Amino acid sequence: MAEIVALVDYGAGNLHSVENALKAVGAQVQVTADPDVLRAADRIVLPGVGSFKSCAEGLRAIEGAVEAMTERVQIGAAPFLGICVGMQLLATRGLEHGATDGLNWISGEVRPIEASDETVKIPHMGWNDVAMTPHARNQDLVAPGEAYFLHSYHFHADSGADVVAMTDHGGGLVAAVGRGNILGVQFHPEKSQGYGLALLERFLDWRP
Repeated sequence: MAEIVALVDYGAGNLHSVENALKAVGAQVQVTADPDVLRAADRIVLPGVGSFKSCAEGLRAIEGAVEAMTERVQIGAAPFLGICVGMQLLATRGLEHGATDGLNWISGEVRPIEASDETVKIPHMGWNDVAMTPHARNQDLVAPGEAYFLHSYHFHADSGADVVAMTDHGGGLVAAVGRGNILGVQFHPEKSQGYGLALLERFLDWRP
């Protein structure tokens, strides 16, 4: 039986594009926020578009969803992929529109991107390099290349060991974080053409 990838529907993700991208690489996708489905899923993908605060509140508004995800990922060790704000929600807290608690699966804080000079445009939007960190975990998942970014806030991990990849936009920005069976990418695989599809394909084969 094909594995089920639960794509979390909490009103804050680019669901249609992510679903299509996952299906393009052969995934059996179930778009859901049902806690029972999340507990039974083989893999979980958490997308996210909008502010950290609105995404966190939207996810917590679904009774039992966070608890089910935590049980399946943290205890059941199901492979997990967070995309854009879905990656940021892995942090301890986000500072967009005030301090808001994240999932705290990877210790850190999501802060505004600070422009080093007026030539640095915010949001960070468009194609940019993804460079692996020297100590990167999950190197079998994320690869060097170019991906599509769109964000005004970025992840400050408390431990450099959790930073898988970086990009540069007037200074270093975290492009991916990871720990164990958990991976988060700041870029949009579903908008990153061949590079993004290859990442999703590796995610389907991932056995952390």
